Amino acid sequence: MKRSFFLAVLGTLAMTGADAAQSAPMMQDAGASSFATPDPQDAAFQAYLQTVAAKARAQGIREAAIRSVLTGLTYNPRVVSLDRAQPGGSPTSNATPPDFTPYRLSHINGALIAKGRAMYGTVASDASRIEARYGVPAPILLAIWGNETNFGSYMGNFDLPRSLATLAYDGRRRALFEGELIALIRMVDQGVPRSRLTGSWAGAFGNPQFLPSVYLRVAQDGDGDGSRDIWSSKADTLASIASYFRDAGWRPGQPWGVRATVPVDFNRTANASLLTAPSCSRVHARQMRWRTVGEWRQMGVIAQGRIGDNVMASLIEPDGPGKTAFLLTGNYRVILDYNCSNYYALSVGWLADEIAGNP
Repeated sequence: MKRSFFLAVLGTLAMTGADAAQSAPMMQDAGASSFATPDPQDAAFQAYLQTVAAKARAQGIREAAIRSVLTGLTYNPRVVSLDRAQPGGSPTSNATPPDFTPYRLSHINGALIAKGRAMYGTVASDASRIEARYGVPAPILLAIWGNETNFGSYMGNFDLPRSLATLAYDGRRRALFEGELIALIRMVDQGVPRSRLTGSWAGAFGNPQFLPSVYLRVAQDGDGDGSRDIWSSKADTLASIASYFRDAGWRPGQPWGVRATVPVDFNRTANASLLTAPSCSRVHARQMRWRTVGEWRQMGVIAQGRIGDNVMASLIEPDGPGKTAFLLTGNYRVILDYNCSNYYALSVGWLADEIAGNP
C-alpha cells in the first residue's frame, strides 16, 4: 500500500511526524488495563482475532508468529476515538488554504536544520554510499527522517498489534487495517521481534514511519548486518527511505524543485492546470500546468537555482500570487507519494536544501 494513500484515508495529510509532535504532546498508549470493555464486545473482538489468525495461516504465516502478535490483545477505545476525530474535509471544497510560510517557520526551524546538518556529518560515509546506489540525494533522505520523527526523537509508543486489530475490528476500513495487521504478523514471522512493534496509533513505526506493508516492500539492510532495522540503524533508515523513493520514480540528477520569481503581469488563469489527479486532487490543483523550465523563463518565470532548461516543471505559489514561488519537478511528485500534502512536500524540499547548504 502507498503510504500517501493511507494518510489520505486517515485525513492527516497536514499533520504527520514533526508537525503533530510540535503542535501537541505525543499521544501515548495507556495500556490494556486502562480501558474496560464490555464482555460481549470483548468476546466479539476475540472472535474477530481468530478470523485474522485463520487468514494469516492461509497466507503461509507460521503459528508462532500469529500467536506472538495476537495473543492477549484487547480492544482499545482510545485508538477508535483518535481515528474518528481525524478531519475529513470535502474533496470539492474551494476554501482558500492558509499560507505556507507560517507553517514552514513553525516546523522547519533552526534547531531542526542544525540537527539535520549534524546528522549529515555523522552518516556521511553511509549516506554517500546509499545515494550512489539508489540515486536519491542524502539531504532528501535526511529531510524525510527529520520531518517524520525529528531524527528518531519520537516514534510513538502505541502497541501496533493492539491498534491495528482495534481499527480493523471497528470495521469502517476493515480491509485497510486488517491487511496491515496481517503484514505486521508477517514481519514477526520474518524475524522482527514482537517487542519492536510500537509506533503511532494508526500503525506507522520506526524512524521513517513506515506501515507494515511498506516495510515488507521496501525496507533495506543498509549496514549489512542481516536485519532491516529502521528503528535504531541510521544506515537501514536511510537506505529504506531511498528504496521507497527509487521505487516511486525518483529521477537522479534532478532537484525536487527550485525557488522562482514570477512577473507582476503573469497570467495565472491561462496557466492553470488542465489535469485532474486521480487522488489528492486538491493538492495537485494548486500546481500549474507542466512546461519546460525554458518555456517558463520565456514567460518571465525565472528559476533561482540550478536546473536544466529542458526539465519539465510546474509552478506553485503556496503563499498566494506574487509571493513565494517554486518550480517543481517530477521528483516533487515522489515526495507527494510519501505524503500527499503540498506543505509537507515543500517542507521536505526546504529542509533538504538547508541541510545541503543550499537555502
